[in-house]
Amino acid sequence: MSTRAVDSRLRDWAYLSGVAEAPCAPLSAFVAEVGPEQAARALRERTLPPALDGPTQSRRHRDTVRADLDLLAVLGGRLVTPDDEEWPSWRWLAFSTATATGVRDAVAPLALWVLGTAPVEELTRRAVAMVGTRAASGYGEHVTAELTHDLVAEGWTIVSGAAYGIDGAAHRAALAAGGRTVAVLACGVDRAYPAGHAPLLREIAREGLVLSEYPPGTTPAKHRFLARNRLVAGLADGVVVVEAGWRSGARNTATWARHLGRPVLAVPGPVTALSSAGCHRMIRTGEAVLATSAAEVIEEAGRIGELAGPRQGELDLRPTDGLDRVSAQVLEAFPARGAVNERQLAQQSGLPLAQVRGALPLLEMAGLAEWTEQGWNRAR
Repeated sequence: MSTRAVDSRLRDWAYLSGVAEAPCAPLSAFVAEVGPEQAARALRERTLPPALDGPTQSRRHRDTVRADLDLLAVLGGRLVTPDDEEWPSWRWLAFSTATATGVRDAVAPLALWVLGTAPVEELTRRAVAMVGTRAASGYGEHVTAELTHDLVAEGWTIVSGAAYGIDGAAHRAALAAGGRTVAVLACGVDRAYPAGHAPLLREIAREGLVLSEYPPGTTPAKHRFLARNRLVAGLADGVVVVEAGWRSGARNTATWARHLGRPVLAVPGPVTALSSAGCHRMIRTGEAVLATSAAEVIEEAGRIGELAGPRQGELDLRPTDGLDRVSAQVLEAFPARGAVNERQLAQQSGLPLAQVRGALPLLEMAGLAEWTEQGWNRAR
Protein backbone atom coordinates (compact mmCIF):
# COMPACT_ATOMS: atom_id res chain seq x y z
CA MET A 1 0.00 0.00 0.00
CA SER A 2 1.40 3.41 -0.95
CA THR A 3 2.14 6.14 1.60
CA ARG A 4 -0.66 8.24 0.11
CA ALA A 5 -3.09 5.33 0.52
CA VAL A 6 -1.94 4.81 4.12
CA ASP A 7 -2.40 8.51 4.87
CA SER A 8 -5.86 8.44 3.30
CA ARG A 9 -6.86 5.39 5.36
CA LEU A 10 -5.57 7.03 8.55
CA ARG A 11 -7.64 10.12 7.78
CA ASP A 12 -10.68 7.91 7.33
CA TRP A 13 -10.10 6.36 10.76
CA ALA A 14 -9.71 9.83 12.26
CA TYR A 15 -12.94 10.98 10.62
CA LEU A 16 -14.85 7.91 11.81
CA SER A 17 -13.63 8.29 15.40
CA GLY A 18 -15.40 11.64 15.67
CA VAL A 19 -18.38 11.32 13.36
CA ALA A 20 -20.61 9.90 16.12
CA GLU A 21 -20.58 10.09 19.88
CA ALA A 22 -18.61 7.12 21.18
CA PRO A 23 -19.47 4.40 21.85
CA CYS A 24 -21.70 3.88 18.82
CA ALA A 25 -22.50 0.23 18.18
CA PRO A 26 -24.11 0.72 14.72
CA LEU A 27 -21.05 2.63 13.49
CA SER A 28 -18.63 0.03 14.84
CA ALA A 29 -20.62 -2.75 13.17
CA PHE A 30 -20.72 -0.85 9.85
CA VAL A 31 -16.96 -0.22 9.85
CA ALA A 32 -16.29 -3.86 10.70
CA GLU A 33 -18.48 -4.93 7.78
CA VAL A 34 -17.25 -2.66 4.97
CA GLY A 35 -13.90 -1.27 6.20
CA PRO A 36 -12.91 2.29 7.11
CA GLU A 37 -12.59 3.68 3.57
CA GLN A 38 -16.01 2.58 2.39
CA ALA A 39 -17.63 3.50 5.69
CA ALA A 40 -16.14 7.01 5.62
CA ARG A 41 -17.19 7.45 1.98
CA ALA A 42 -20.74 6.34 2.72
CA LEU A 43 -21.04 8.82 5.58
CA ARG A 44 -19.63 11.71 3.56
CA GLU A 45 -21.87 10.92 0.58
CA ARG A 46 -24.97 10.29 2.74
CA THR A 47 -25.31 6.70 1.46
CA LEU A 48 -25.26 5.32 4.97
CA PRO A 49 -27.45 2.65 6.62
CA PRO A 50 -30.63 4.00 8.26
CA ALA A 51 -29.34 3.01 11.72
CA LEU A 52 -26.53 5.54 11.36
CA ASP A 53 -28.62 8.47 10.17
CA GLY A 54 -29.48 9.73 13.64
CA PRO A 55 -26.14 9.12 15.44
CA THR A 56 -24.12 10.87 12.68
CA GLN A 57 -26.56 13.58 11.61
CA SER A 58 -24.99 16.46 13.52
CA ARG A 59 -21.34 15.66 12.74
CA ARG A 60 -20.97 13.90 9.41
CA HIS A 61 -20.70 17.21 7.52
CA ARG A 62 -17.81 18.34 9.75
CA ASP A 63 -14.37 17.25 8.65
CA THR A 64 -11.65 18.51 11.01
CA VAL A 65 -9.42 15.52 10.37
CA ARG A 66 -6.43 17.40 8.97
CA ALA A 67 -6.45 19.95 11.80
CA ASP A 68 -6.86 17.18 14.40
CA LEU A 69 -3.97 15.13 13.03
CA ASP A 70 -1.76 18.22 12.69
CA LEU A 71 -2.44 19.18 16.31
CA LEU A 72 -1.74 15.63 17.41
CA ALA A 73 1.60 15.73 15.58
CA VAL A 74 2.50 19.02 17.30
CA LEU A 75 1.77 17.35 20.66
CA GLY A 76 4.04 14.47 19.69
CA GLY A 77 1.18 12.00 19.54
CA ARG A 78 -0.23 9.51 17.07
CA LEU A 79 -3.50 7.92 16.05
CA VAL A 80 -3.50 4.19 16.76
CA THR A 81 -5.99 2.14 14.72
CA PRO A 82 -6.86 -1.53 14.17
CA ASP A 83 -4.38 -1.42 11.26
CA ASP A 84 -1.45 -1.01 13.66
CA GLU A 85 0.55 -3.78 15.30
CA GLU A 86 0.26 -2.05 18.66
CA TRP A 87 -3.54 -2.16 18.57
CA PRO A 88 -4.57 -4.25 21.62
CA SER A 89 -6.94 -6.50 19.66
CA TRP A 90 -7.05 -9.25 22.26
CA ARG A 91 -8.03 -6.75 24.95
CA TRP A 92 -11.11 -5.78 22.97
CA LEU A 93 -12.36 -9.34 22.38
CA ALA A 94 -14.23 -9.19 25.67
CA PHE A 95 -16.52 -6.49 24.26
CA SER A 96 -17.89 -8.93 21.68
CA THR A 97 -18.69 -11.41 24.43
CA ALA A 98 -20.40 -8.72 26.49
CA THR A 99 -22.45 -7.60 23.47
CA ALA A 100 -23.58 -11.18 22.90
CA THR A 101 -24.93 -11.26 26.45
CA GLY A 102 -26.95 -8.08 25.91
CA VAL A 103 -24.66 -5.48 27.50
CA ARG A 104 -25.40 -2.08 26.00
CA ASP A 105 -22.56 0.01 24.51
CA ALA A 106 -20.09 -2.87 24.87
CA VAL A 107 -18.04 -1.87 21.85
CA ALA A 108 -14.33 -1.30 21.43
CA PRO A 109 -13.04 2.13 20.43
CA LEU A 110 -12.72 2.77 16.70
CA ALA A 111 -9.28 4.34 17.24
CA LEU A 112 -7.10 5.71 20.02
CA TRP A 113 -5.57 9.18 20.08
CA VAL A 114 -2.32 8.63 21.96
CA LEU A 115 0.43 10.66 23.62
CA GLY A 116 3.55 8.72 24.56
CA THR A 117 6.02 6.51 22.72
CA ALA A 118 5.35 3.09 24.25
CA PRO A 119 3.27 0.66 22.14
CA VAL A 120 -0.25 0.38 23.53
CA GLU A 121 -0.38 -3.43 23.28
CA GLU A 122 2.97 -3.84 25.00
CA LEU A 123 2.24 -1.42 27.83
CA THR A 124 -1.13 -2.99 28.64
CA ARG A 125 -0.01 -6.61 28.30
CA ARG A 126 0.10 -6.98 32.08
CA ALA A 127 -1.97 -4.23 33.67
CA VAL A 128 -4.14 -3.46 36.69
CA ALA A 129 -6.66 -0.63 36.89
CA MET A 130 -6.64 1.33 40.14
CA VAL A 131 -9.74 3.48 40.65
CA GLY A 132 -11.62 5.18 43.44
CA THR A 133 -13.22 8.31 44.79
CA ARG A 134 -12.07 11.81 43.94
CA ALA A 135 -12.48 12.77 47.61
CA ALA A 136 -9.80 10.33 48.76
CA SER A 137 -8.82 10.17 52.41
CA GLY A 138 -5.26 9.99 53.66
CA TYR A 139 -5.85 6.29 54.28
CA GLY A 140 -7.02 5.77 50.70
CA GLU A 141 -4.05 7.56 49.18
CA HIS A 142 -1.64 5.65 51.42
CA VAL A 143 -3.12 2.26 50.50
CA THR A 144 -3.14 3.22 46.81
CA ALA A 145 0.54 4.12 46.95
CA GLU A 146 1.45 0.90 48.76
CA LEU A 147 -0.48 -1.35 46.37
CA THR A 148 0.80 0.51 43.31
CA HIS A 149 4.43 0.39 44.46
CA ASP A 150 4.26 -3.37 45.02
CA LEU A 151 2.46 -4.02 41.73
CA VAL A 152 5.00 -1.94 39.80
CA ALA A 153 7.81 -3.88 41.48
CA GLU A 154 6.27 -7.05 40.00
CA GLY A 155 6.20 -5.53 36.49
CA TRP A 156 2.56 -4.44 36.30
CA THR A 157 1.36 -1.35 34.46
CA ILE A 158 -1.15 0.85 36.32
CA VAL A 159 -4.20 2.05 34.38
CA SER A 160 -6.47 4.81 35.67
CA GLY A 161 -8.49 7.85 34.68
CA ALA A 162 -6.26 10.78 35.76
CA ALA A 163 -8.95 12.21 38.06
CA TYR A 164 -8.26 13.78 41.44
CA GLY A 165 -8.13 11.44 44.42
CA ILE A 166 -7.35 7.74 43.99
CA ASP A 167 -6.67 7.98 40.23
CA GLY A 168 -4.05 10.68 40.67
CA ALA A 169 -2.49 8.88 43.64
CA ALA A 170 -2.13 5.70 41.56
CA HIS A 171 -0.49 7.52 38.64
CA ARG A 172 1.91 9.42 40.90
CA ALA A 173 2.87 6.31 42.87
CA ALA A 174 3.57 4.37 39.67
CA LEU A 175 5.82 7.13 38.36
CA ALA A 176 7.59 7.54 41.71
CA ALA A 177 8.31 3.80 41.74
CA GLY A 178 9.84 3.98 38.27
CA GLY A 179 6.91 2.10 36.78
CA ARG A 180 4.63 2.57 33.81
CA THR A 181 1.14 3.99 33.86
CA VAL A 182 -1.68 4.72 31.39
CA ALA A 183 -4.15 7.58 31.76
CA VAL A 184 -7.45 7.16 29.89
CA LEU A 185 -9.20 10.48 29.31
CA ALA A 186 -12.85 11.40 28.82
CA CYS A 187 -11.85 14.28 26.55
CA GLY A 188 -9.32 15.00 23.81
CA VAL A 189 -5.66 14.40 24.63
CA ASP A 190 -5.00 18.07 23.90
CA ARG A 191 -6.93 19.01 27.03
CA ALA A 192 -5.58 18.58 30.54
CA TYR A 193 -8.49 17.50 32.68
CA PRO A 194 -8.57 18.19 35.50
CA ALA A 195 -6.47 21.29 34.88
CA GLY A 196 -4.58 20.77 38.12
CA HIS A 197 -3.20 17.52 36.70
CA ALA A 198 -1.59 19.13 33.65
CA PRO A 199 1.98 18.53 34.97
CA LEU A 200 1.05 14.97 35.95
CA LEU A 201 -0.38 14.24 32.50
CA ARG A 202 2.77 15.56 30.84
CA GLU A 203 4.88 13.25 33.00
CA ILE A 204 2.61 10.29 32.25
CA ALA A 205 2.98 10.98 28.52
CA ARG A 206 6.78 10.95 28.92
CA GLU A 207 6.94 7.74 30.93
CA GLY A 208 3.79 5.90 29.83
CA LEU A 209 0.69 6.75 27.79
CA VAL A 210 -2.14 9.27 27.77
CA LEU A 211 -4.92 8.14 25.46
CA SER A 212 -8.52 8.78 24.49
CA GLU A 213 -11.06 7.52 21.97
CA TYR A 214 -12.18 11.14 21.47
CA PRO A 215 -10.56 13.46 18.89
CA PRO A 216 -8.67 16.58 19.98
CA GLY A 217 -10.95 19.40 21.02
CA THR A 218 -13.51 17.12 22.68
CA THR A 219 -14.56 18.51 26.05
CA PRO A 220 -15.15 16.38 29.17
CA ALA A 221 -18.76 15.46 29.97
CA LYS A 222 -20.48 13.12 32.41
CA HIS A 223 -21.53 10.61 29.75
CA ARG A 224 -17.97 10.53 28.43
CA PHE A 225 -16.60 9.66 31.84
CA LEU A 226 -18.99 6.72 32.00
CA ALA A 227 -17.99 5.64 28.49
CA ARG A 228 -14.31 6.09 29.38
CA ASN A 229 -14.71 3.67 32.29
CA ARG A 230 -15.28 0.74 29.92
CA LEU A 231 -11.83 1.38 28.38
CA VAL A 232 -10.16 1.59 31.80
CA ALA A 233 -11.61 -1.83 32.59
CA GLY A 234 -10.94 -3.21 29.14
CA LEU A 235 -7.25 -2.29 29.10
CA ALA A 236 -6.57 -4.08 32.40
CA ASP A 237 -6.45 -7.65 33.69
CA GLY A 238 -8.39 -6.62 36.77
CA VAL A 239 -9.86 -3.58 38.53
CA VAL A 240 -9.01 -2.58 42.10
CA VAL A 241 -11.37 -0.15 43.84
CA VAL A 242 -9.53 1.46 46.74
CA GLU A 243 -12.16 3.87 48.05
CA ALA A 244 -15.66 4.38 46.70
CA GLY A 245 -18.76 6.00 48.11
CA TRP A 246 -22.20 4.45 47.98
CA ARG A 247 -22.80 6.07 44.57
CA SER A 248 -19.42 6.24 42.89
CA GLY A 249 -18.07 6.39 39.36
CA ALA A 250 -15.51 3.81 40.41
CA ARG A 251 -18.33 1.33 40.90
CA ASN A 252 -19.30 1.95 37.26
CA THR A 253 -15.79 0.90 36.24
CA ALA A 254 -16.16 -2.20 38.41
CA THR A 255 -19.46 -2.99 36.68
CA TRP A 256 -17.74 -2.77 33.29
CA ALA A 257 -15.01 -5.06 34.56
CA ARG A 258 -17.59 -7.70 35.46
CA HIS A 259 -19.26 -7.31 32.04
CA LEU A 260 -15.87 -7.89 30.41
CA GLY A 261 -14.94 -10.86 32.55
CA ARG A 262 -12.27 -9.01 34.52
CA PRO A 263 -11.88 -9.70 38.26
CA VAL A 264 -12.92 -6.89 40.60
CA LEU A 265 -11.21 -6.32 43.93
CA ALA A 266 -12.09 -3.83 46.64
CA VAL A 267 -10.00 -2.55 49.53
CA PRO A 268 -11.81 -2.41 52.88
CA GLY A 269 -11.71 0.75 54.95
CA PRO A 270 -12.91 1.81 58.38
CA VAL A 271 -16.53 0.76 58.87
CA THR A 272 -17.38 4.35 59.80
CA ALA A 273 -15.88 5.82 56.61
CA LEU A 274 -18.42 6.91 53.99
CA SER A 275 -15.59 6.95 51.46
CA SER A 276 -15.37 3.15 51.75
CA ALA A 277 -19.11 2.40 51.85
CA GLY A 278 -19.13 1.38 48.18
CA CYS A 279 -16.19 -0.98 48.67
CA HIS A 280 -17.84 -2.62 51.65
CA ARG A 281 -21.08 -3.00 49.72
CA MET A 282 -19.31 -4.69 46.79
CA ILE A 283 -17.46 -7.07 49.11
CA ARG A 284 -20.62 -7.92 51.07
CA THR A 285 -22.71 -8.61 47.95
CA GLY A 286 -19.99 -10.59 46.20
CA GLU A 287 -19.43 -7.98 43.48
CA ALA A 288 -15.77 -7.74 44.48
CA VAL A 289 -13.12 -9.82 46.19
CA LEU A 290 -11.52 -8.33 49.29
CA ALA A 291 -7.96 -7.13 48.65
CA THR A 292 -5.41 -6.11 51.27
CA SER A 293 -2.15 -6.58 49.37
CA ALA A 294 -0.62 -6.57 45.91
CA ALA A 295 -0.11 -10.32 46.22
CA GLU A 296 -3.86 -10.80 46.52
CA VAL A 297 -4.44 -8.57 43.50
CA ILE A 298 -1.98 -10.61 41.47
CA GLU A 299 -3.61 -13.85 42.57
CA GLU A 300 -6.90 -12.67 41.05
CA ALA A 301 -5.64 -10.76 38.01
CA GLY A 302 -2.43 -12.62 37.19
CA ARG A 303 -1.75 -15.68 35.14
CA ILE A 304 -2.61 -19.15 36.40
CA GLY A 305 -0.11 -20.11 39.06
CA GLU A 306 0.55 -16.58 40.34
CA LEU A 307 -0.65 -17.09 43.88
CA ALA A 308 -0.78 -14.64 46.74
CA GLY A 309 1.86 -14.84 49.40
CA PRO A 310 1.05 -15.10 53.12
CA ARG A 311 -1.54 -12.60 54.28
CA GLN A 312 -0.68 -10.00 56.85
CA GLY A 313 -0.11 -11.76 60.18
CA GLU A 314 0.52 -15.18 58.66
CA LEU A 315 4.27 -14.62 58.85
CA ASP A 316 4.05 -14.21 62.64
CA LEU A 317 4.01 -17.96 63.24
CA ARG A 318 5.29 -19.39 66.53
CA PRO A 319 7.34 -22.59 66.79
CA THR A 320 4.63 -24.05 69.02
CA ASP A 321 1.75 -23.48 66.54
CA GLY A 322 2.01 -27.01 65.09
CA LEU A 323 2.17 -28.90 68.38
CA ASP A 324 -0.50 -31.37 69.41
CA ARG A 325 -2.22 -30.93 72.79
CA VAL A 326 -0.02 -33.38 74.72
CA SER A 327 3.27 -32.01 73.38
CA ALA A 328 2.19 -28.44 74.13
CA GLN A 329 1.22 -29.43 77.69
CA VAL A 330 4.59 -31.12 78.26
CA LEU A 331 6.45 -28.08 76.92
CA GLU A 332 4.55 -25.81 79.32
CA ALA A 333 5.73 -28.02 82.21
CA PHE A 334 9.38 -27.16 81.56
CA PRO A 335 10.93 -24.62 83.98
CA ALA A 336 12.29 -21.44 82.47
CA ARG A 337 15.80 -22.52 83.41
CA GLY A 338 17.46 -25.75 84.47
CA ALA A 339 17.05 -29.41 83.61
CA VAL A 340 14.27 -31.79 84.66
CA ASN A 341 13.68 -35.49 84.28
CA GLU A 342 10.69 -37.28 82.75
CA ARG A 343 9.01 -37.99 86.10
CA GLN A 344 9.20 -34.34 87.12
CA LEU A 345 7.61 -33.33 83.78
CA ALA A 346 4.83 -35.89 84.28
CA GLN A 347 4.13 -34.59 87.77
CA GLN A 348 4.16 -30.95 86.66
CA SER A 349 2.02 -31.50 83.54
CA GLY A 350 -0.39 -33.96 85.13
CA LEU A 351 0.11 -36.40 82.23
CA PRO A 352 0.93 -40.09 82.38
CA LEU A 353 4.66 -40.85 82.18
CA ALA A 354 4.19 -42.78 78.94
CA GLN A 355 2.65 -39.74 77.23
CA VAL A 356 5.50 -37.51 78.43
CA ARG A 357 8.08 -39.95 77.08
CA GLY A 358 6.26 -40.02 73.72
CA ALA A 359 6.13 -36.21 73.49
CA LEU A 360 9.76 -35.46 74.34
CA PRO A 361 11.28 -36.77 71.03
CA LEU A 362 8.72 -34.69 69.11
CA LEU A 363 9.69 -31.57 71.05
CA GLU A 364 13.36 -32.34 70.40
CA MET A 365 12.80 -32.68 66.63
CA ALA A 366 10.88 -29.42 66.65
CA GLY A 367 13.87 -27.71 68.28
CA LEU A 368 11.90 -26.91 71.42
CA ALA A 369 13.61 -29.27 73.90
CA GLU A 370 17.07 -30.78 74.21
CA TRP A 371 18.63 -33.63 76.20
CA THR A 372 21.81 -33.09 78.23
CA GLU A 373 23.62 -35.14 80.88
CA GLN A 374 21.68 -33.23 83.55
CA GLY A 375 18.30 -34.04 81.98
CA TRP A 376 15.78 -32.32 79.66
CA ASN A 377 16.03 -28.56 79.04
CA ARG A 378 13.85 -26.09 77.22
CA ALA A 379 15.75 -25.20 74.02
CA ARG A 380 17.03 -21.65 73.70
